[in-house]
Amino acid sequence: MKTILTIAGTVIGMSLMASAAHAGPTLDTIKKNDYVRCGVNTGLGGFSIPNSGGQWVGLDVDMCRAFAAAALGDANKVKFVPLSSEQRFTALQSGEIDVLSRNTTWTITREGELGALFGPVTYYDGQGFMVNKKLGVKSAKELNGATICVQPGTTTELNLSDYFHGNNMQFTPVVIDSLAQVNAAFFSGRCDVYTDDASALTAVRAAAPNSADYEILPERISKEPLAPAVRQGDDEWFDIVRWSIFATLQAEEWGITSQNVDTFKDTKNPDIQRFLGVTAGIGKPLHLDDKWAVNIVKQVGNYSEIYERNLGAKTPLKLDRGLNALWNKGGLMYAPPAR
Repeated sequence: MKTILTIAGTVIGMSLMASAAHAGPTLDTIKKNDYVRCGVNTGLGGFSIPNSGGQWVGLDVDMCRAFAAAALGDANKVKFVPLSSEQRFTALQSGEIDVLSRNTTWTITREGELGALFGPVTYYDGQGFMVNKKLGVKSAKELNGATICVQPGTTTELNLSDYFHGNNMQFTPVVIDSLAQVNAAFFSGRCDVYTDDASALTAVRAAAPNSADYEILPERISKEPLAPAVRQGDDEWFDIVRWSIFATLQAEEWGITSQNVDTFKDTKNPDIQRFLGVTAGIGKPLHLDDKWAVNIVKQVGNYSEIYERNLGAKTPLKLDRGLNALWNKGGLMYAPPAR
């Protein structure tokens, strides 16, 4: 059965059945399990790594907790599944995990061929190179003939080849899947150079006992929009993941934090009233309780809190917000209206 819509003089045929909201199976599975299965890195500082108490911490980890806070009302109801770069999409495709939140770059191939559907970017990054200072190298253009450590099954591996080919340079790759093993190979001198996202290199260097001996070269040879991904075909769960991320950004923009969120309940701002569920309705489009956004902010924090806790000036990484600042502060982070 079809209906015809006319918009600005253009006739559009649209199936009423297709236009209806489709409730997929993932949220049902999550509610049955009473936890979200979240694929994360095996151990990358600032993004996903077990702390000294065995608890998972990091920006990607906190996004997983935000999804659980939205879907189940409890940010602690997450089962973290550590995955290598080569395992991650198989785990997503097979249903082993509900969401992949593992410093993963959003690309056309991953959406068009691997069945992933990416949510909003949670960290804008770019690929760089790290070297031992004793090499005396100050630019990536000086790396001709270098031996370079890189992980397989990554955009990093492809970008590396493209960059050296485009600059008529040669290199010898040392391809190692395990993050711990590739770190060990670089710091033992098995390769001259380590290439990865600049944030990952910063995390690896910060964890090294002799971190001052290494520097990250100034070039960024790629765009690496890092974002969580879900399986295609379940719009309901995708919307929950997407709007959970947007909620952290919108809360930051309004100055709503985990510490002051309750003080906003008497606000006269109708947008904030909707966001906090004071005015009913914000949960209906996502098949959630109206307090889903409040649960995220109160239990996990806004984006600034998440960023500063894991990557900011008081952490070993000390990463400036840069492109990851809000749109009204010179960055790219932006949330559509929650209405």
